[in-house]
Amino acid sequence: MKPTLTIKQFCAEAAQFAAIESTYDEPTLYGVTDGKAVGTYLEHKFTAYLAKNYSYQLGNSASGIDVPELEIDIKVTSGKQPQSSCPFKSAAQKIYGLGYHLLIFVYDKYDDSNHRTARLDIQHTIFVNKSRTADFQTTRGILEILDRDGNKDDIIAFLQDRNLPVDEIGANQLADQILASPPSQGYLTISNALQWRLQYRRVIQQAGNISEIIRVR
Repeated sequence: MKPTLTIKQFCAEAAQFAAIESTYDEPTLYGVTDGKAVGTYLEHKFTAYLAKNYSYQLGNSASGIDVPELEIDIKVTSGKQPQSSCPFKSAAQKIYGLGYHLLIFVYDKYDDSNHRTARLDIQHTIFVNKSRTADFQTTRGILEILDRDGNKDDIIAFLQDRNLPVDEIGANQLADQILASPPSQGYLTISNALQWRLQYRRVIQQAGNISEIIRVR
């Protein structure tokens, strides 16, 4: 029987995988410039690596994340522009977080024209607890309003100024929720779109300095 995967083991294996992968030459990635293709390659390779030693359920389209039993989604991004997208569920995600943890591999890709192979040098491997996956500026603004004794009207006005994708009823409900349960400070930059656009530069800078943003490697 394979052991059950835990978050601690997941992070340890991610660090080991990143070290191994950073020295590996891959012919199928030579000349590939599509970040999505690189991301798919690395995600599949890592989940297969985990499956050799651990018993865990792979994600599917219903769950929407890669490792649902641990509530972890795996993100792979180039260090040149560290960002990716994720499904939009509700405007509240920008305030209270995505609802799941992130494991982020940040790579630089090198092509070897002599051998026609590519290498992914994984520069950062970072685990972001779901409590820190909200938008930085939105949560900071809300917390500052609350610190200045702001009321419901102040919060609704702020949500409107931030162009949060929510109607008037939704903004009222969110304001009530914020007053009853203030959010934690988030550290992602989340742009409004049909899908959320997540940007990770601040997470990379703060990894190891902020509680629950862990520099795995």
